[in-house]
This record gives sequence, structure tokens and C-alpha cells, in this order.
Amino acid sequence: MTTVLVLAFDTATPAVTAALHDGERVLAESTTVDARRHGELLVPTIERVLAEAGAALADVTTVVAGSGPGPYTGLRVGLVTAQALAASLGVPVYGVCTLDALAYGTGLSEPFLVATDARRKEVFWGRYADARTRLSGPAVDKPQDLPADLPLAGAGARMYAEVVGAARLLDVPEFPFAGALAALAAEQLAGSGAADVAEVVASGTHPVLSAPRPVYLRRPDAQEPAAPKKVSR
Repeated sequence: MTTVLVLAFDTATPAVTAALHDGERVLAESTTVDARRHGELLVPTIERVLAEAGAALADVTTVVAGSGPGPYTGLRVGLVTAQALAASLGVPVYGVCTLDALAYGTGLSEPFLVATDARRKEVFWGRYADARTRLSGPAVDKPQDLPADLPLAGAGARMYAEVVGAARLLDVPEFPFAGALAALAAEQLAGSGAADVAEVVASGTHPVLSAPRPVYLRRPDAQEPAAPKKVSR
């Protein structure tokens, strides 16, 4: 097998997606759009891309997971799986903003916005100068509060087409497919030593790669109940 094999996956949106990249191209990619079965679908999806590429899990040299923003439960499935796999393999693991993966998949060279569904009638969004360069975000807002001067990519924008304006919607992938995520990560890893990349990521200054931690932007819906109030007699 090749000496570079990036396993990338994302569960921060309804798309459960995984891909393998050998540093030059995507070897295999598989995606299922199902917002309620992240935990059930991710491992079989990973197994499918490994089999399609003719690779074994032991061949993987780097694990990359979408770090959100996204709903609490689905997002954690991907990140916990990434950390567990990397620990068992003894390889580096990184997070990549899910919006960055979606933006990279557009291939655009002009400014635009990316938006994914944040539920509660809100969207997670970011502003991009091009497919590789995030200018602001990630943030969470009502769709009507998005900047009104740029075209929009992503399923979050399409959900609220009547609000943001259907004419602004771009004909590009709606979800952050893992092929784009893997290619973006491989591009960032190319030409740098593993130790150098790890050091920059650990310092929190890498423009794309990060520690594999979830980006929530708000508290989960389910919270621990507060302590019961004392009853005065």
C-alpha cells in the first residue's frame, strides 16, 4: 500500500460520509444521508471504503474527522470514533471544520457563504473568500440574519430558500462529502513533516487542521436537571 493513507469522515450533518485519500487522489468514498443513524452507519461506511480501496485499517496513516459545528449527538459519533481509531492504530488524528470541507467541495474561486442546518430554525454558517479561505465563522444565526450580499452553498441555505432568496443558491454539493474533507486534509499535510504539522495543530495556529474536538456553538438540548429548590416551611 501507499505510505500515505488518510481516512476521513464526517457526521456533523445528515450525511454520514467517509473516504480514503492516498495523498494524490480519493481512492474510495461512501455517503448515506440519514440524520438519525450516525452511530449505526459510520463504522460500516468506513469498512466499505476500506474494502473498495483494497486497504486494511492498519494501512491508515492519518485519521481526520469533521469537527462541526453540528448537532450534539451526531457530531460526537464521528469525533469519538476518530479518536478511538487513531489511538488503536497509533496514528495522528485531526479535526477539520465541517463548513471548511463543504466550502472546499464547491471548488469556487470567488466569495460566498456556506450554511448547514442548525435546527431550531437556525443555520451554522461561515463566510469564504474562495473554496480554501474562511474569512469569518463558524457562527449560528437565523437565516434571515445572514449577510445578504453573497451567494450561498449548503443544505442549510437551501432549506430556507424562501428566506434567503432562491436566486442566491449555488449549484454545488449540499453536504460536506468526505472526499472533499480528505482532499483538503491531504493538501494541508503534503510537504510537511508529521511532527511539524502536529506541533502547529497543538499550538492552535493551523489554518485548517485542529485537535479533534467538537464545535457546538451552543449548549445541547438535553441538560442535567438543576438541583431541586428547598421548600420552606
